[in-house]
Amino acid sequence: MLTTSEGTLLAGRVRYVQPVDGYRTGIEPVLLAASVPARPGECVLEAGTGAGAGLLCLAARIAGLSGVGVERDPGMAALARRNFAANGLDGFSIATADITAFAPDSSAADAAFDHAFANPPWHDPAGTASDSALRELAKRSAPGLLAAWVSALARRLRHRGSLTLILPAPALGEACTALTASGLGGITLLPLWPRAGREAKLLLLRGVRGGLGPSRVLPGLVLHGDDGYSAEAQAILRDGDALPW
Repeated sequence: MLTTSEGTLLAGRVRYVQPVDGYRTGIEPVLLAASVPARPGECVLEAGTGAGAGLLCLAARIAGLSGVGVERDPGMAALARRNFAANGLDGFSIATADITAFAPDSSAADAAFDHAFANPPWHDPAGTASDSALRELAKRSAPGLLAAWVSALARRLRHRGSLTLILPAPALGEACTALTASGLGGITLLPLWPRAGREAKLLLLRGVRGGLGPSRVLPGLVLHGDDGYSAEAQAILRDGDALPW
């Protein structure tokens, strides 16, 4: 059984339980949730949900959503269900499955998703292994894994539905190739600058199913200033604001 700690996200707006050891939630799922262009009444899909931080933050920003999180670790999936219940998210569910083998139930299969998003595993498969099995499961990549995730998520989208990813900068080329191969166009890149004038290590990337517009690179978001997080980053991480695209 997982040893857990109780805390909050978005400056207390979201109740959140997560494991004490292993993979702990960082800023990535919060930034990712802030970038999903969902509207009330729409249905969203997240791959690699973990304990549910991304969907919880998205639901806190946009009322009236429904959604499915796909998480292959049973313990983390159980935590996500617990977090959904604690925050009153009756319209959200968790499927305990690998996203590449995910088959929606009969009710979800009739209607594709309006938006999908993910923080895919990206650690180098040749790198030093973590002592935590949970962290290894969440972060360790493998050849072809990113393309498989993009393909699986793209197949679940409605026409003009969006797929948003948060990725390390070295994965950009592979990700753009995967998006294009999966029928996602209008690719938009938003760099996440650690500080002004510094090289971006993380980025947000979005493609639209059936999108025909040109690719774009946006100004991006500067995460830190002299005294901690920048005002723009705090508006997202603490106040739950959207990340404008």
